[in-house]
Amino acid sequence: MSDIREAILKARRVVVKAGSSSLTTPQGTIDADRIDALVDVLAAGRAAGREIVFVSSGAIAAGLGPLGLTRRPPDLATQQAAASVGQGLLVARYTSSFARYGLRVGQVLLTADDMMRRAHHRNAQRTLEQLLALGIVPIVNENDTVATDEIRFGDNDRLAALVSHLVRADAVVLLSDVDSLYTGDPARPDSRRIAEVRGPEDLAGIELGGSGRVGTGGMVTKVEAARIAGVPVVLTNAASAAAALAGEPIGTLFHPQSRRPSTRLLWLAHATTGQGRLVLDTGAVDAVVRRRKSLLPAGVTGVEGDFTAGDPVDVCAPDGDVVARGLVNYDAGEIPDLMGRSTRWLARELGPEYEREIIHRDDLVILDGRSTKGQGDE
Repeated sequence: MSDIREAILKARRVVVKAGSSSLTTPQGTIDADRIDALVDVLAAGRAAGREIVFVSSGAIAAGLGPLGLTRRPPDLATQQAAASVGQGLLVARYTSSFARYGLRVGQVLLTADDMMRRAHHRNAQRTLEQLLALGIVPIVNENDTVATDEIRFGDNDRLAALVSHLVRADAVVLLSDVDSLYTGDPARPDSRRIAEVRGPEDLAGIELGGSGRVGTGGMVTKVEAARIAGVPVVLTNAASAAAALAGEPIGTLFHPQSRRPSTRLLWLAHATTGQGRLVLDTGAVDAVVRRRKSLLPAGVTGVEGDFTAGDPVDVCAPDGDVVARGLVNYDAGEIPDLMGRSTRWLARELGPEYEREIIHRDDLVILDGRSTKGQGDE
């Protein structure tokens, strides 16, 4: 057994994610047998002394049948309605299934917007930790009933990776409708299974497919999730869940790529969309990107979009390239009057409440396409 596989076997706290296709019938209704089989595996992990955080897709898919829908609806409002119907059905089924082992579950619904607010982020972290301390199995899902296009995680692969940071998990298991990552469409005879991914070079030339019929994720999101997690990740199908947790050589094993950065910065980089843009002069770009300084009004030359204080916004170089993202301290309408001014001048002319950064360095993440860097650490 490799050292990384052994690390998964010995992992004390594991995040397990199951996609919609692993939990529902082709008609979109909950598959009780599939859920019971997966719960059997998770309960065995608990009996072995592990802490399990279960990230479950399936709320929208579970609501399709009761609403008379044959496929995932394209519009957000109907998706939210399906999630409202399906989430209760899904959690009720988990409650019943885990009860066979004397285990209780706790539902945790998250939105990316919740996680970007410092107080909300800490509340979610405390809730998950307390559930685990009380012996409860947290069932985590995106809060599809209220999430909008602008504040969605986009898929539960990414959510699972981010939750692994939130609870400081030791490993992540992503359960999909395919047993591994392949070099192309698994149905093609020339596609081969990739047993391990140690770095970006192992992904060169690989065709990553799109989303499934009832879910939102594809191989792209799973590869990204593995990169985000910062711990060993196994991608396989639900039937191989027990083998994956046992460290057996199945599925695709992703080696951790880097030291874990701040959880909040990961949420900011990977679970948000900029609600506007701030354009900087070259000096401000250097201060923010290279010297990791806060963004001050003096360095801002332009503002785009309609956002409010606390929203995530993209920070751009003079040529328009996005170099960072941060939580802004002002409404979009306030910033034009502040641009090019020093904080001292603003405090003297407009009042002491204006002696603050446009974005504080603890709420800034540098976006360089491959890594997540920043000042904050939680």
